[in-house]
Amino acid sequence: MSFSRFGDAQLVSLTGEIDLANAGEIGKTIVDRLNDGGKVLIDLTTVSFLDSAGVRLLDALVGDLLMHGTRTRLVVGERGAARMTLQLCAFREDVLTTDLERAAAELK
Repeated sequence: MSFSRFGDAQLVSLTGEIDLANAGEIGKTIVDRLNDGGKVLIDLTTVSFLDSAGVRLLDALVGDLLMHGTRTRLVVGERGAARMTLQLCAFREDVLTTDLERAAAELK
């Protein structure tokens, strides 16, 4: 997991597996590092596995961020583990996008 900036948005890049073993720790780290308000991009393009705990984590994060006025996009690529899992779970399409540039433009 890494934190950086992409334009005027905070960027959280996640890699590897997100599952029951690490979802809680990932969520806590993200919440501790993000500022209130603004824009957040969560890059999942290099996530190799996402289980139901990871989906619940992302759902809670997106909901909480949006409730606090933080506009958010999940970058899932055009294919891959994260996109497939989130689509199978009927995750909200309005926050999913294919690449960082498109995500940043959607938050303008």
